Amino acid sequence: MNQKYKDIYENSIKNREDFWKKVSEDIFWYKKPTKILNSSNPPFYKWFEDGVTNTCYNALDHHIDKGRGEKLAIIYDSPITGVQKKISYKSLRDKVALFAGALKKQGINKGDRVIIYMPMIPEAVIAMLACGRIGAVHSVVFGGFAANELASRIDDSKAKLIISASCGYEPGRTVHYKPLVNKALELANHKPSKCIIYQREKDKAELNPKIDIDWDESLKNVEPSECEKMNANDYAYILYTSGTTGLPKGIVRDIGGHIVALKWTMKNIYNIDQDDVWWSASDIGWIVGHSYIVYAPLFYGCTTVLFEGKPVGTPDAGVFWRVISEHKVKSLFTAPTAIRAIKKEDPNGDFFKKYDLSKFEKLFLAGERADPDTIKWFEKLSGSPVIDHWWQTETSWAITSDCTGIESFPVKYGSAFKPVPGYDLKVLNSDGKEVGPGKMGDIVVKLPLPPGTFPTLWGADKRYKENYMSTYPGYYLTYDAGHIDEDGYVWIMSRTDDIINVAGHRLSTGAIEEVLAEHKDVAECAVLGIADKLKGQLPIGLLALKAGVTKDKKEIITECVKMVRDKVGPVAAFKIAIVVKRLPKTRSGKILRGTVRKIADNEPYKMPATIDDPAILDEIKSDLIENKILKA
Repeated sequence: MNQKYKDIYENSIKNREDFWKKVSEDIFWYKKPTKILNSSNPPFYKWFEDGVTNTCYNALDHHIDKGRGEKLAIIYDSPITGVQKKISYKSLRDKVALFAGALKKQGINKGDRVIIYMPMIPEAVIAMLACGRIGAVHSVVFGGFAANELASRIDDSKAKLIISASCGYEPGRTVHYKPLVNKALELANHKPSKCIIYQREKDKAELNPKIDIDWDESLKNVEPSECEKMNANDYAYILYTSGTTGLPKGIVRDIGGHIVALKWTMKNIYNIDQDDVWWSASDIGWIVGHSYIVYAPLFYGCTTVLFEGKPVGTPDAGVFWRVISEHKVKSLFTAPTAIRAIKKEDPNGDFFKKYDLSKFEKLFLAGERADPDTIKWFEKLSGSPVIDHWWQTETSWAITSDCTGIESFPVKYGSAFKPVPGYDLKVLNSDGKEVGPGKMGDIVVKLPLPPGTFPTLWGADKRYKENYMSTYPGYYLTYDAGHIDEDGYVWIMSRTDDIINVAGHRLSTGAIEEVLAEHKDVAECAVLGIADKLKGQLPIGLLALKAGVTKDKKEIITECVKMVRDKVGPVAAFKIAIVVKRLPKTRSGKILRGTVRKIADNEPYKMPATIDDPAILDEIKSDLIENKILKA
């Protein structure tokens, strides 16, 4: 470790209260905290508990007070509708204050829950910030989520109001939100009092006058609302995890720690300055959208891009490069899936070459493990570094990264760089003993977690403790497995339930995927363990090929099997791979390995609520039958 990062990191672990006290001085407080950390009731730690602040004030008013009101807050770019808007901090504050007044008029007060179920439009951000302004707790649900999933979130949060839109747009289709909201209200046991509906110009929904209010109508005869003074430990939001298994968990975020940590990350992790344009290509329904489309860039005072489109198909595989070029984006944060989709459609980077990307500096990836082949492809194409960093919905910001605003380190392909200051990271074996460099185990964080992470689950302290804090007492269980090497780099190899046991050998599916992804014809892949009478489990590879590949599939499979044998070894017992049209994924881009495994093992499975396209599972089933992995 070089000295600058090392000193800051060690200080954040050894002197954590002093470290975060100093960081906290950079945000606006109505009353500065004197109690930095309350450790009296582990694992329920409290940061800045006597501090008083407001989320919206820090995101908007604070910058206006400092004379930066005309600075661009949001660049909205919708290739689907052909609309672009540029909104200054002052203009955004005025819109937010007015809508906050509209919420108050509908009886929404401090502590009330509001569900936001919207597409990627400025009004979604306005709704989030308006909740923060008056101290309401928002719960953003990914737009187009099935009605039963929306209903379960209404019931769990006891939401008083729903904010939605008539529809959302995807390439080639319109997702009508209002019928989904109507169905969810039928299914939910808890009944919100009102719905505010933003009518999109081309697709207006039929409103029910008993419960529905038009967005524009809601703003009439309304007084703008000032910011509510909030305790640092009050909740900013609930975000339900999009887990591929089990019931959704309501991750809560406390206000003070959230502002402190996220503002700090913009410079220290991402090296963004206030005059820069930052783009996180995600959705506000996911944690990346919460943290890095909305809150962190606005707390910091830079310009954030709000993008309503897809990496391919709106209209082509060059749309990301068009946005970066047109808006002079300094850094992009997206999921590896997005870059793989572009690579699949445009393997030679012909679209990339059409645009001026001279202002672009770095690509940050997270959400799933980035295969080295994809990273190398982008590096070669752009000449820009790629930072694969690792974090979770639970943490709201990076656990490991190259902290580019502190000190940059060389890339190690396949690693997620080093622990971020604040996270005391360890690798433990099943006995709870710390393992040495390079040894595989469960990756955990020694408590307390830093500010901005989740202090508990909504209405479920017991579940929080049992699910995350009880396996290894004194540690947060990430449910990710991997190792830390001799240079301090962290290697996230798989979810713990994606580690497969082949004849007593624990193998990482990530290690095999890394090899398969290196094959020149493979666009993306997934490896999972299927039941085997002899060896317990056997790995099977699903291969999605690049566009335009004409080579014989059997030949590609043979080459892939040999590559794994050569690079991982015979211990992997890797003999089975099949070519599929596409991989089943959640809407946030995570591959549904567990569901495919259940199909392959002929086990009952529930259609994941988060699946992007349910038809893919039938395709996979047919492929498994055709390849005699599954009996018809």
